Amino acid sequence: MSSPAAPAEIRAVKRPGDRIFSGSALIAGSLILATLAAVAAFLVIQSVPAFTTPSDQLSILRGNDLGSYVAPLIFGTLWSAALALIMAVPLAVGIALFISHYAPRKLAQGLGYVIDLLAAVPSVVYGLWGGIALAPFVQPLYAWLAENLGWLPLFAPPASGTGRTILTAAIVLAVMILPVITAICREVFLQTPVLHEEAALALGATRFEMVRMAVFPFARAGIVSGAMLGLGRALGETMAVAMVLSASGGITANLISSSNPSTIAANIALSFPEAYGTNVNVLIATGLILFAITLVVNTIARVIVNRRKDFSGAN
Repeated sequence: MSSPAAPAEIRAVKRPGDRIFSGSALIAGSLILATLAAVAAFLVIQSVPAFTTPSDQLSILRGNDLGSYVAPLIFGTLWSAALALIMAVPLAVGIALFISHYAPRKLAQGLGYVIDLLAAVPSVVYGLWGGIALAPFVQPLYAWLAENLGWLPLFAPPASGTGRTILTAAIVLAVMILPVITAICREVFLQTPVLHEEAALALGATRFEMVRMAVFPFARAGIVSGAMLGLGRALGETMAVAMVLSASGGITANLISSSNPSTIAANIALSFPEAYGTNVNVLIATGLILFAITLVVNTIARVIVNRRKDFSGAN
């Protein structure tokens, strides 16, 4: 007895609109990859003279080799971005949680609009605010920290007389990345399944316990994604840091000193107008290093997010 024939596979008929949409999405994704590859190729090609030219022929290095020139810039970039992230993430998570689960609806809507508007403020405005208003305001605090906590390496005296320190630049960066992290965390918190929240409350959990047991585990990957997006902006911020930070070079972890390491992006912005010849290639080489740092940070973030993808709607 012959076995019954397998049913024929039914293929969905693609409409013209579906073909256009899928083709447009494919082209857009390919353009992103092509643009990224073109930028990487440009940076690599233009950076070659910086690595092959003797150091004594590059006036921008000021007598140092390329490694000694780039090391303080890498440290300043990572140090300022890390400080900004430490300050911004807890505050952003708290604001997002207040908007999504605690605030009355009208207040939550108004506060959400205000937070979103902060993302539209140009970085030059943040730089002006940081240099003119914030730096003089925090300078007495730095003097107090140097006097009372000077035994800590982070607050070793003497304190800066202008307040234009790496900590001030980090505060400005924290304010700049705050709206990005807050917006992502807020949306992820709102995606938490209502049944999970109601089940926790039905079992006798308080509002905070419900948030800790139901909301945070679900939103963990989204919080990491928001933090990494904020970190990416902090790593590449240029004008705000250049206008606030009084950089003198060197590697130091002192937060309130007048001796501060610069960042890669700020150094490029300040040095590029006067650069010429192979010195321009040196600045492009530092840009290549910043490009590589950003790629590594984003790759690490994706690995962390993918480990929690079963619990997050952010993917």
